Amino acid sequence: MRILLLGEYSNVHWGLAEGLRALGHEVTVVSDGDVWKNYHRDIDLRRRSLGKIDTLRYLYDIHRIIPKLRDYDVVQLINPVFLDLRAERILPYYKQLRNQNGRMFLGSLGIDKPWVEEGLKPETFRYSDFYLFGQRRHNSFTDDMEAVWLKGAKGDLFDYIADDCDGIIAGLYEMYVCCRVKYADKLTYIPFPCAVPKHQTKPADSYSPLRFFIGIQSKRSEYKGTDIMLRALERLQAEYGNKMQIVKVTDVPFQEYNRLLEDSHILLDQLYSYTPAMNGLLAMSRGLVLVGGGEEEHYKLLGEEKLRPIINVQPTEDDVVKQIESRLLSHPDDVRQLSLDSIEYVRRHHDPVVVAQRYLDTWLQ
Repeated sequence: MRILLLGEYSNVHWGLAEGLRALGHEVTVVSDGDVWKNYHRDIDLRRRSLGKIDTLRYLYDIHRIIPKLRDYDVVQLINPVFLDLRAERILPYYKQLRNQNGRMFLGSLGIDKPWVEEGLKPETFRYSDFYLFGQRRHNSFTDDMEAVWLKGAKGDLFDYIADDCDGIIAGLYEMYVCCRVKYADKLTYIPFPCAVPKHQTKPADSYSPLRFFIGIQSKRSEYKGTDIMLRALERLQAEYGNKMQIVKVTDVPFQEYNRLLEDSHILLDQLYSYTPAMNGLLAMSRGLVLVGGGEEEHYKLLGEEKLRPIINVQPTEDDVVKQIESRLLSHPDDVRQLSLDSIEYVRRHHDPVVVAQRYLDTWLQ
């Protein structure tokens, strides 16, 4: 089959493309590389700035590239906002792609209308980006999402594409829960693709000191909870001294992030999530232990009954301190087995070829 993957979040589409190619399919990934992360793509469609010249260049690129994206058997969009344009300007390009290709699918792989809509209901999750144990969280990022997805053109764009497309694929437990409220009849859950490195990944030779890695997105730290996680690490550092190290990186491209990750033992990521996202999976595939979202609901959706490699934390600074101290710093010998279990978890549930086959089965049903 000829498959077009349009847009990128955290290497999801490129990882899926690799799995599809291994199965013998022709795949084209068109994206902006997820902006500063600069992930791989076959065709670069990046808006370099909001300035007039760069905007005109970007519009020229769209008008040059979109007409060539035709005769694909399947097109999957990373999100309704698959171009770096105002939502009201994207719909004509969706219609053009719809007319010149086969089946169209929408990814629910990140921020979208159902996730905002359901997240704003305090009963949907015990905690989320919008609510913390029944109390509404307010910050510039979540308040802005509420405005643009529920009261603006982005929400209208989602409604049109979700109603028109042939199916919706959710990649996280949270997205699946939110989308099934209105779109259960066309919704499928498929985990993210993430490859375990081809070379044999081995546990570290020594866990003294324990090296804790935390990646900061400067514009989204409060939203993702890395601000709280960093404070927890700093509290522990003051107590445990040379028994631990903190490796902190901010806004680095994917290749550099990958390199810096290699020598660490533990990753802190996604405080408010029930599920490991792509950063967490990438770390786990390399044998790092993840401290973050690993609630029982996500294991149940995966069908995983035994493996519990994630150090699940409640979204408070005190609980992050408690879990790291009791599960890791007090028992460094347990890290080796958690490392092995993390690799097995990714191999079992996120292998790109297995994930790609599930996509194919969904696209063709």
